[in-house]
Amino acid sequence: MNQLEVLRESLGQCDEIILDALLMRNRIVEDIMVYKEAHDLPVLQPEQEAKQKGWLEARMEGRRHKKEVNDVFASITQNSKRIQSRNLFNYNIFLIGFMGAGKSTISDYLKNALAMDVVEMDQCIVERQGMSISDIFETYGEEYFRELETNLLIEMQSRSNVVVSCGGGVPMRERNVAEMKKNGRVVLLTAKPETILERVRDNHDRPLLENNKNVSFIADLLEKRRAKYEAAADIVIQTDGKSELEICEELIHRLRETDANK
Repeated sequence: MNQLEVLRESLGQCDEIILDALLMRNRIVEDIMVYKEAHDLPVLQPEQEAKQKGWLEARMEGRRHKKEVNDVFASITQNSKRIQSRNLFNYNIFLIGFMGAGKSTISDYLKNALAMDVVEMDQCIVERQGMSISDIFETYGEEYFRELETNLLIEMQSRSNVVVSCGGGVPMRERNVAEMKKNGRVVLLTAKPETILERVRDNHDRPLLENNKNVSFIADLLEKRRAKYEAAADIVIQTDGKSELEICEELIHRLRETDANK
């Protein structure tokens, strides 16, 4: 056996060690999930991820291949998050609520915290149509836009473990609610009119609010939609005065309770 063959054999042994370690690590991640559920502990613990990053930074300080090692550990962390999210949700999560209720913010947080795919319905439609929502309304009318929403929900039935941030009008159609329920849970995010106004004040891609940015108009529209929103929802989460972490932990806890009772 020449030196090259010896080196390749050593490399293969390293690969065996890495593979066994990864399989063990994944099993431990699953065991941690079971323990957290059994002891009613928070699922999301960003401080633990920060601790791991600090450990890795200290270990790799001044060493060769720091970037490559960091890339590997970043991938390991993402895969651990995916294992957690698949164990939690074997279905899609549809976030509904009035504009400014926090749907995009919470979907982004779940994307980062649990490595879940995210579909922003409005953004997806805008990209596919090549024009803003305001322009779609003006050019083709609201009914055309609502059909695009329904068709996108139907598409989502071929996927799972996705967070779908729905446009404010999506739950107003009973057919849309039926499509969401086929492979998902519907989470209603709520906020006070004052909170919503503060969140959308500087946004100019909200056709229904563009010339009506005041508490009274928002409160009236919220009341008109309230019954449809609540009828569609599997759970309701109030977002005023809560951090993204608090909202997402409540979402996870409430969905697990709902799943356990089904």
